[in-house]
Amino acid sequence: MDPRIPSLSGEPPSPTVDISMPNAARMYDYLLGGCHNFAIDRETAEKAMAAGRVSPLPARANRSFLRRAVRFMVEQGVHQFLDLGSGIPTVGNVHEIAQYANPEAHVVYVDNEPIAVAHARQLLAGNESAAIIGSDLRAVETILDDPDTRRLLDFDKPVGVLMVAVFHFIPDLDDPAGIIGSYLGRLRAGGYLALSHYTEDGYTPDKRKLASAGRAAYGTQVVGRSRAELTALMRGLEIVSPGVVYTPEWRPDDEQPIVENPADSEIYAVVARVPVVGGGR
Repeated sequence: MDPRIPSLSGEPPSPTVDISMPNAARMYDYLLGGCHNFAIDRETAEKAMAAGRVSPLPARANRSFLRRAVRFMVEQGVHQFLDLGSGIPTVGNVHEIAQYANPEAHVVYVDNEPIAVAHARQLLAGNESAAIIGSDLRAVETILDDPDTRRLLDFDKPVGVLMVAVFHFIPDLDDPAGIIGSYLGRLRAGGYLALSHYTEDGYTPDKRKLASAGRAAYGTQVVGRSRAELTALMRGLEIVSPGVVYTPEWRPDDEQPIVENPADSEIYAVVARVPVVGGGR
């Protein structure tokens, strides 16, 4: 738990925050061991875990992948990042990882969850090299033309775009490939995309039933995609080894959670390089 961020349990919630219903972003924060969640989120997460519908493992393995992906990009010379669907601030944020390696690294976070935006602004107060934009990641032009984006990101230099555990909330009707193409079309060669995504590829029939029941019970709209579907979303990019794999399998190190069966992470991970110059300014 990050000592710089006060626990919500000791703060009155904002009038704009609905604490009568559980929230997926706050439940995810709880599973990560974060402090930005309310009793309804904790109770719902605990019930879901007791029913076998949810486990902390996917969230923690995914967070570990994020750390490794950012470090990998920094090693490749990327020092500016656009984190789409960044979620509620918790330990191991992108700016902490990137700026530890390079104090001059720039990060723009994007999220449409009010509590995530509010606490990110609190966390980033005084950090002139990082900012958060309150927006839905589907509003591509709004995000790319935002004053903070234009101030912090130079699209004539490599940018790392992060879509970590967020794209499974984008249905096929919203044209996920088109969204990715719109962002990457502004990048020059040398930029990277890191994406992690929920999948049911490793599920047993019983697990599929549990997952479906969980989504119905909590009103969560999630699209599980296969390895083949995610590989197709990377069309035109240079996929970095080891390809589309479960999060614990993507360039593991000693700091990641121990996982006997990688499929238990329930999330695929992939990093790809932008091979051609886009329409950067």
